[in-house]
Order: sequence, then structure tokens, then C-alpha cells
Amino acid sequence: MTALGPTPAAARSYLYVPADQPDKLARAATRGADACILDLEDAVAPTSKAAARSTLGAFLTDPAAGPQWWVRLNADTPAADIAAVAGPHLTGVVVPKADVESVTEVHRLLGDAERQHHLPAGHLAVFALLETAEGVLRAEAVAAAPRVVRLGLGEADLAAELCLQPGPDKMELWPLRSRVVLACAVARIAPPVGPTETALRDPERLEATSRLLLRQGYRSRTAIHPAQVPVVNRVFSPTAEEVAAARDIVDRLTAAERDGAGVALSADGRMIDAAVARSAREVLGRAVTGG
Repeated sequence: MTALGPTPAAARSYLYVPADQPDKLARAATRGADACILDLEDAVAPTSKAAARSTLGAFLTDPAAGPQWWVRLNADTPAADIAAVAGPHLTGVVVPKADVESVTEVHRLLGDAERQHHLPAGHLAVFALLETAEGVLRAEAVAAAPRVVRLGLGEADLAAELCLQPGPDKMELWPLRSRVVLACAVARIAPPVGPTETALRDPERLEATSRLLLRQGYRSRTAIHPAQVPVVNRVFSPTAEEVAAARDIVDRLTAAERDGAGVALSADGRMIDAAVARSAREVLGRAVTGG
């Protein structure tokens, strides 16, 4: 486990919010996302970075309760960004183009910020966004780095670097998605956060691509527009029927073990063993946390 402090609760949706737009920051907590990523990177023009830091620092002194508050840093100015936004209300930072070296440096900077703000060691977490070949190739080491509690995949940058031309289903990127899922499992951190869907006016596509990510081992997704949040939340929440079926599986195996058996049968005659029950408990865990 790489977290130094309490691990942030599970989240289904991570909504990107431009850090230099006070009106959007003020409404962010009302959008229904479990987590908000206040973006100092791509959403802010180079000439507006300093003003965005000031705006975001002021906002984070007393943000609305509800979502987790993350800040996406700039890869070239992590020290200035962290100095501007660190404080007790910040959940952690998103490190773009993450690799072992960058998350190690951010770990050091966050430690300095915690001491400056009199925060417990490990209060601030790291969400490492893998967007380069180097980052994905060393995903296991990134996941195991101090403070890293989430991995995400930036597929647009990766596709460009690798000269891929993904089709509508992005099958060309599926092996990379699986590598990130494996890295999280080996490091025993939460399943990874899925990439954004850029087709903003196509909720059917958003649902279909989110369900694909769910099947591939992802349990959350970033959103770039508030209208995407309800769909993402719904897809990554187990249905009442799924919860009931999972509870039945766990109960049946528990009863069988109490009678001295190692397996049980489901209502439709399928074998239930420890592995099946483990998957059922994962469903129940997501139902409890809301994500």
C-alpha cells in the first residue's frame, strides 16, 4: 500500500473544472460528481497560469463540502502549483504525464507543503495520470510510489506518442488499459480511473464506452462536462439487482462454509467458490461506498 495517510474514498466520477473560471469553480460541488479535478494544466492558457493559481488558491481556502477536491498540476511547474493550492481541503494532486521521477518529486513537494500547513503526514494524495510510453511501461513502479492512490490513463497523448490510430472502439489501446489495471492490482491500490469520452453530445456512446471500461477493470471515469456525470455515476454504480445477486452469492457460500463445505450452488445451479464470492463482495463494496 503506497498511501501515507487515509486513502480517499472510492469515487465513480472525476469532473474536470477549469481553475481560472470562478463561476465554474463555485458551481462545481453542485454537479453531482464524486470528485472534482480543478485543472491548472490543459484548461488554462499559458498566459493565465499565475492568475489561475491565485484564483484556485483562494477557492480552496473554503470550498463547498461534498466532492473530493483534486488539482491537476502542470508538469513543468509542480512546485509553484502545489505552493498555491495546498491546504486542509485539498484531497490531493493529479500528476500529468506521470512517471517514477515526477511522482517522486511531487511526493517530496507535498511533504514540504504538509509541514508548512501543519497537516498530518500523508494528508495529500497523488493521482498519477499515465500519458506517456515511459509512464505506462513503468506503471507498476508508478503505482507503488509513495502517496499514489489512483492511476489514470491519458489515451490521446499516448496514441499520439505511439503513432496509433484508434478506431471507434479504441481496441488498439486495450492492451495498455489492461497493463494499468494489473499495475493497480499488484500495488493493491484502487482500480484505475478511465479516460474521458470526448463525444459530448452522444450519451449513448458515453454509456457504451463506460460499460466497456467497467468490464475491463475500471471502476470510475473522468468527465469533461457536467452533463456526463450522471451517466458515469450510473454505469459505475451496481444496480439493485446486481447487489441482490451478490448478497445471495455471499450468503450461500457463508452458509455452506458454516456446514463444512467449501463451495455452494447459486439459485441457477452455478458453482460458488471463494473466487466467485470475492467478485460478489467487490460489488457489495461499491454499493456501500456509492462508487
